[in-house]
Amino acid sequence: MSDPRLDSAMLATLQEVMEGDYPMLLDAFLNDSEERLRMLQETCAAGEAEPLRQAAHSFKGSCSNMGAVVLADLCRQLEELAGGERLEGAPALIERIEREFAIARILYRAERQRHAGPV
Repeated sequence: MSDPRLDSAMLATLQEVMEGDYPMLLDAFLNDSEERLRMLQETCAAGEAEPLRQAAHSFKGSCSNMGAVVLADLCRQLEELAGGERLEGAPALIERIEREFAIARILYRAERQRHAGPV
């Protein structure tokens, strides 16, 4: 995989460690990320800075662990924004996170197909 959005070395390491369970790891990440996005939306809509910061921090870690470098950076930006209790820019940043996740989802599904056949 050569897309700069995903760290190919990280994915290769995960594949090596997870072996046959690698496709399931990718699926679990995608499913978990959907829930994390909902949490970002809900805490932002409620105007809850600290829960939003925590949700962004958690999603950032998950993205980092899975090699989603652009997504992790956007989550870091949201974490910093919420940490400073400056929520006015949060909705636009969450939209960017959602768009980036939509792209990452396509890339992860392609990665999954390379290793396990169709979903």
